[in-house]
Amino acid sequence: MPKRGGSMNIFVLILLCFAVPSLQARDEETGGFSHSKPNYWNNRKIVEAKGAPESVIWVVQLSDLHFSVHHPDRALQFRDFVGPALAMINPSLVLITGDLTDGKSKDLLTMIQIEEEWVEYQNVMEEVITRSGLDKSIFFDLRGNHDKFGVPSVGGSFDYFSNYSISGQLGRNANVFSVTAQAGQHKYLFVGFDSTMSVGLRGPSNVFGHPTDQLLTDLDLELSQWDSLTTEPVTKVSFGHFPLSFSASSLSGKSLRDIFLKHSLSAYLCGHLHTRFGKNLKRHHHSNSSFLSQKFFQFNVHQISSGNITNCSVKVPPVQEFWEWEMGDWRKSRAMRILAIDCGHVSYVDIDFKTESNKTILLPTFPLDSRFMSRSSLAYEYKCHEMATSAYEMIRALVFSISPIVSVEARIYDSNPGTLSLILQAPMSRTRVDNISRGDLYTAPWNYKAFEDPSPDRYYLQIEATDIAGRSTLSELRPFSVNGLTAKVSWTWNEFRVMGVQWAALYFPVLWSALFIMLSMLILPKVILILSKKQYTYNNFKVNKSFLNGMAWVIQEISKVPMLWLCIVGYLIYLMAFPWFIGKVFTDGKDWGYMTCMGWVVKTSNETNKHRYIGSPDILVVVLSHLLFVVYPAIFIMVAFAVERGVYGYHFISLLAKKEDDYDYNNKRRESFDLTSNVRLSVWFKWRWIRKVLLIICAVLCWKHFLNCRAVMKAYEMNPFLHCPMYCFVTPLLLGYVAYHTRGIH
Repeated sequence: MPKRGGSMNIFVLILLCFAVPSLQARDEETGGFSHSKPNYWNNRKIVEAKGAPESVIWVVQLSDLHFSVHHPDRALQFRDFVGPALAMINPSLVLITGDLTDGKSKDLLTMIQIEEEWVEYQNVMEEVITRSGLDKSIFFDLRGNHDKFGVPSVGGSFDYFSNYSISGQLGRNANVFSVTAQAGQHKYLFVGFDSTMSVGLRGPSNVFGHPTDQLLTDLDLELSQWDSLTTEPVTKVSFGHFPLSFSASSLSGKSLRDIFLKHSLSAYLCGHLHTRFGKNLKRHHHSNSSFLSQKFFQFNVHQISSGNITNCSVKVPPVQEFWEWEMGDWRKSRAMRILAIDCGHVSYVDIDFKTESNKTILLPTFPLDSRFMSRSSLAYEYKCHEMATSAYEMIRALVFSISPIVSVEARIYDSNPGTLSLILQAPMSRTRVDNISRGDLYTAPWNYKAFEDPSPDRYYLQIEATDIAGRSTLSELRPFSVNGLTAKVSWTWNEFRVMGVQWAALYFPVLWSALFIMLSMLILPKVILILSKKQYTYNNFKVNKSFLNGMAWVIQEISKVPMLWLCIVGYLIYLMAFPWFIGKVFTDGKDWGYMTCMGWVVKTSNETNKHRYIGSPDILVVVLSHLLFVVYPAIFIMVAFAVERGVYGYHFISLLAKKEDDYDYNNKRRESFDLTSNVRLSVWFKWRWIRKVLLIICAVLCWKHFLNCRAVMKAYEMNPFLHCPMYCFVTPLLLGYVAYHTRGIH
């Protein structure tokens, strides 16, 4: 017996040796009692949306909070407005899509992490969660570029997001994570991702998203998680910080757009651009778009029309498409978005806390806005009865209010006569709730077939709700098309340049094209001059006004200014091949890097390897600004100075020759030639007002260049004489040199 008991004790000890580490690992994995902060969070989470209405789910999006030590009102108003609003709305999820803090100095020029802002963010979010009565786990925040200013590595001492954000506190450490909201038999998959640059540079060279091949693979896997596990359709929504126009491709050339089209997302939700560029920052992506639209430009909100469906007997492959919806910022606009999914139809409403009381919020969920919510596939689904008719039989709207609602009414207007005419006014009733209610869905029956029309924006929908205090709230007038047609919307210039242009794809083509064109215009005529050994003058150009003659004459005039041509060509070559400046790139200011037109080269103090050419194409903010708006105008001004002197010299000599011919040596006494008394010649002296205009333009350009230099020096803590002399001084010195040498004629 003793022997057996000893064997048993040894066996128990062995079990404990294996069990204790296993229990400890389990404790760390699940966020057990011994850890105030979990070390691991399951990247896939399911949230049960219990209660009626089962066919609808809604979430809230906030973006670009920019909490700042210099603007405390942003955080204070966020706490006062958003907490009560969330309590009223009761969303299933709250998505905060980046730029949680501002990370900027008071003059907006130095961009680094400021811990006080992160402490404020943490405290305010705790208060908002408490006031809303919502569970902390349904809040999902992610990084924006401001949250990565000057952060050399994730998990480092300046990665405050990992310490103070909600995702960081809950251990959501992966770059891609997902949550599935489930209401009854319906599943709604939300996949978030962090595409900020892995090595966070200071601004301004930190403005683009940089999805890696690994991130795209993980994103693909997360979006595919329900594909083989359910036969029911799953509505897929992704959210991140950067619009696709400000997202670079991976090293293999893949893009977020490719992944989203593959899964035919319902929508991609993002921020970053704010409302100052316009209110129509929405974009519809389609797999059948042209190569130009896919890679470089999209000129309107919609790439292609929904088209005409003629044959429903032919099985049409699933349409690859998705909506991209950028939302307004909290920073200045105090914006919040409510997004609803009703029977697969995705709709949203944007709330403005700056100008609206928001005691009642209305969100029509069907019919959809034909401008910004209708998909190309809806026309086929409607005509070929791919969707159940029950989805069309009711006008539906969500109503959120702090006061009891007395009545809700749906109104439909016809715009066909040229003015809006009310043609339907129907009372809406609240959906019956048997047990638990998550919110109020109001419906009204209608004869939807009566509103079929070839025009996508003939009919308009508006909802009116009246509360117990007699306050009336109207929803925005929205065009709709029950047969799934899409109303065309054109961008303004500002909207197009931030949403329709793929800047990441255009940076290097624009850079090399600009340099090639300018160097060609400088070098080719010079070669012709050397080989032909012919003198090209203004007189020759007047006789034969060809482009080649003109350029040869211009180069000839530039050559009369000593060393000017060589300096211009040399500076352009320098900008192509050598560092522009040296600066501090991280928050602590210990690590220096140098920037070329290809990107930053940085070697951190705790790493042996250099990071080569990071921050590309982000550096286009500096590179193209300097090249296109400083260097090129300066070259044209220098050329104009030389040409002006040449033309003036030609007319001056012509007048002198004419004066000598007109002098009558036989009848008139020889007298000295006084330029000031000669009226005709004084006209040509006054013609040099062009030079004065050039001097004014030169001064304006130098002032703009000074502001650019000041911004860059403040951003990267540089001394202009030590760290950026070529960037700061070459252009103004060349302008001054040319202005001095062209002041008179020889």
